[in-house]
Amino acid sequence: MVGITSKIMIAEMRRQQQLSQSIVDGQTAISSGVSLTKPSQDVLAWVQLSEVGRAQAQQSAWQSNVSYGSARAGNAEANLSEMDNLLKRAQELVTSARNGSLNDTSRAALTEELSTIRTTVNELLNQKDYQGTPVFDDGQSVLVPVSRGLNLAVVGTKQEVSEGIDVNGTPMSIDDILAQSIAAIQNGGDAGMEDALKAVQAAQGHIVLEQAKQGVRADRLETVGDRLTDVDLDLSDRREDLQSTNLQEVISRVQAQLLQLEAAQSAFARINRQTLFDLIR
Repeated sequence: MVGITSKIMIAEMRRQQQLSQSIVDGQTAISSGVSLTKPSQDVLAWVQLSEVGRAQAQQSAWQSNVSYGSARAGNAEANLSEMDNLLKRAQELVTSARNGSLNDTSRAALTEELSTIRTTVNELLNQKDYQGTPVFDDGQSVLVPVSRGLNLAVVGTKQEVSEGIDVNGTPMSIDDILAQSIAAIQNGGDAGMEDALKAVQAAQGHIVLEQAKQGVRADRLETVGDRLTDVDLDLSDRREDLQSTNLQEVISRVQAQLLQLEAAQSAFARINRQTLFDLIR
């Protein structure tokens, strides 16, 4: 009889400990606003929460890729804009050189500035950022994964930007065109400078086209980024729904458990005040 009573008392102590822990969990949920902290509380909700967590991790990786792509796209747009300005200036210089009254000093000044433009354009084409990533890809555009099954080319290649320019049916590079302009000014022939001017105009038109293509790439990245943000907000709302505390429900439960614990502790105290003789009577 004493053994049975002892087991009952131990079981009651454990029940009170569990009730106390449940109260602590409820009070923590009220203060933090998060009620789901372990699988035993709600197995199905915990599984769903884990799935949301994995989806958010994947979303974060894609958003990082979009940020990386947007940074590269911005650098490419800036360099293309600078090249456009340089080629406009080259047109002005070749047009000025067609003035027959130029002396050798003026012609040398024009060729010197054109040479600087040629060098600067090559530097812009081969520029790298602080991490060593090229502004323009070489040979083939690098595809960046930005969503499930979606990989985007975020910048064009150096070859697309600077080569294959149609000049009277002949494909030329920007470097070749600027070299032709320098030679035409040095030679002084009007026919040669007229051809050089047309070539520079073709190069500048080609860069304008590349700017438009780069703008399309940047717009696609922005669209994908906006969609990822919307999905991330939905996932955050879903996580909050799964984790958040229903204050009215939890407060009611904690209050009921406090009453239960108080009653159990009071009964337990009365039992412990009895003598051994009382327990075995």
